[in-house]
Amino acid sequence: MRLLTEDAAATCDHLLGKVSLEPSQHWVAVEGRTLLVEDDPEHRPISRCPNYGISIKPCMHTLAVEQGYSTFLRIDGHRICLDSVRGLTDGTPPGTVHYQVRAPGQDWVSGDQ
Repeated sequence: MRLLTEDAAATCDHLLGKVSLEPSQHWVAVEGRTLLVEDDPEHRPISRCPNYGISIKPCMHTLAVEQGYSTFLRIDGHRICLDSVRGLTDGTPPGTVHYQVRAPGQDWVSGDQ
Protein backbone atom coordinates (compact mmCIF):
# COMPACT_ATOMS: atom_id res chain seq x y z
CA MET A 1 0.00 0.00 0.00
CA ARG A 2 1.31 3.42 -0.93
CA LEU A 3 1.81 6.18 1.64
CA LEU A 4 -0.32 9.30 1.13
CA THR A 5 1.19 12.71 0.47
CA GLU A 6 -0.39 16.14 0.46
CA ASP A 7 -0.94 15.60 -3.30
CA ALA A 8 -3.23 12.60 -2.76
CA ALA A 9 -6.60 12.68 -4.51
CA ALA A 10 -9.65 11.65 -2.50
CA THR A 11 -13.32 11.93 -3.46
CA CYS A 12 -16.72 11.11 -2.08
CA ASP A 13 -18.64 8.18 -3.61
CA HIS A 14 -20.23 10.62 -6.06
CA LEU A 15 -16.76 10.91 -7.71
CA LEU A 16 -16.91 14.68 -8.33
CA GLY A 17 -16.77 15.66 -4.66
CA LYS A 18 -13.12 16.53 -3.97
CA VAL A 19 -11.69 16.18 -0.45
CA SER A 20 -9.33 19.00 0.53
CA LEU A 21 -6.37 17.32 2.24
CA GLU A 22 -3.86 19.22 4.36
CA PRO A 23 -0.88 17.76 6.25
CA SER A 24 -0.51 18.39 9.98
CA GLN A 25 3.17 17.40 10.11
CA HIS A 26 6.01 18.84 8.04
CA TRP A 27 8.97 16.66 9.07
CA VAL A 28 8.73 13.72 6.67
CA ALA A 29 8.22 13.95 2.92
CA VAL A 30 8.47 11.81 -0.21
CA GLU A 31 9.81 13.55 -3.31
CA GLY A 32 9.44 16.85 -1.46
CA ARG A 33 5.73 16.29 -0.72
CA THR A 34 4.65 16.01 2.91
CA LEU A 35 3.18 12.72 4.16
CA LEU A 36 -0.29 12.64 5.68
CA VAL A 37 -0.77 11.19 9.15
CA GLU A 38 -3.61 10.19 11.46
CA ASP A 39 -6.49 12.69 11.56
CA ASP A 40 -5.36 14.57 8.41
CA PRO A 41 -8.19 13.10 6.25
CA GLU A 42 -10.82 13.59 8.98
CA HIS A 43 -13.21 16.58 9.21
CA ARG A 44 -11.92 17.98 5.91
CA PRO A 45 -14.09 19.99 3.52
CA ILE A 46 -15.48 18.38 0.37
CA SER A 47 -16.16 20.59 -2.64
CA ARG A 48 -18.22 20.05 -5.81
CA CYS A 49 -20.29 17.08 -4.61
CA PRO A 50 -23.12 16.78 -7.18
CA ASN A 51 -25.50 14.98 -4.79
CA TYR A 52 -27.96 17.74 -3.88
CA GLY A 53 -31.63 18.55 -4.17
CA ILE A 54 -34.77 18.79 -2.09
CA SER A 55 -34.09 16.91 1.18
CA ILE A 56 -30.73 15.70 -0.18
CA LYS A 57 -27.60 17.01 1.50
CA PRO A 58 -24.38 16.95 -0.55
CA CYS A 59 -21.16 15.66 0.96
CA MET A 60 -19.62 18.68 2.71
CA HIS A 61 -17.11 17.11 5.17
CA THR A 62 -15.30 13.87 5.84
CA LEU A 63 -15.96 12.01 9.07
CA ALA A 64 -13.69 9.59 10.97
CA VAL A 65 -11.44 7.23 9.02
CA GLU A 66 -12.74 3.64 9.17
CA GLN A 67 -9.65 2.03 7.62
CA GLY A 68 -6.33 3.01 6.10
CA TYR A 69 -4.01 4.03 8.94
CA SER A 70 -0.79 2.03 9.23
CA THR A 71 -0.57 0.01 12.43
CA PHE A 72 3.22 -0.09 12.16
CA LEU A 73 4.49 3.18 10.66
CA ARG A 74 4.21 6.39 12.67
CA ILE A 75 5.50 9.96 12.61
CA ASP A 76 5.71 11.64 16.01
CA GLY A 77 3.29 9.02 17.38
CA HIS A 78 0.69 9.52 14.62
CA ARG A 79 -0.11 6.63 12.29
CA ILE A 80 0.75 7.23 8.63
CA CYS A 81 -2.08 7.31 6.07
CA LEU A 82 -2.14 4.58 3.41
CA ASP A 83 -3.89 4.60 0.04
CA SER A 84 -6.62 2.41 1.57
CA VAL A 85 -7.98 5.34 3.64
CA ARG A 86 -11.78 5.21 3.67
CA GLY A 87 -14.49 6.71 5.86
CA LEU A 88 -17.98 8.20 5.82
CA THR A 89 -19.03 11.68 4.71
CA ASP A 90 -21.79 13.85 6.16
CA GLY A 91 -23.84 13.49 2.95
CA THR A 92 -27.28 11.88 2.71
CA PRO A 93 -28.47 9.31 3.32
CA PRO A 94 -26.51 9.39 6.62
CA GLY A 95 -24.12 6.51 7.25
CA THR A 96 -23.99 5.33 3.64
CA VAL A 97 -21.79 7.70 1.61
CA HIS A 98 -18.02 7.16 1.81
CA TYR A 99 -14.88 8.98 0.77
CA GLN A 100 -11.80 7.17 -0.44
CA VAL A 101 -8.42 7.70 -2.02
CA ARG A 102 -8.24 7.70 -5.83
CA ALA A 103 -4.48 8.42 -6.10
CA PRO A 104 -1.84 8.40 -3.30
CA GLY A 105 0.14 11.40 -4.55
CA GLN A 106 3.34 9.40 -5.00
CA ASP A 107 4.40 6.02 -6.42
CA TRP A 108 7.70 5.42 -4.63
CA VAL A 109 7.08 4.46 -1.03
CA SER A 110 4.75 1.79 0.28
CA GLY A 111 4.02 0.53 3.77
CA ASP A 112 2.25 -2.27 5.55
CA GLN A 113 -1.23 -2.00 6.99
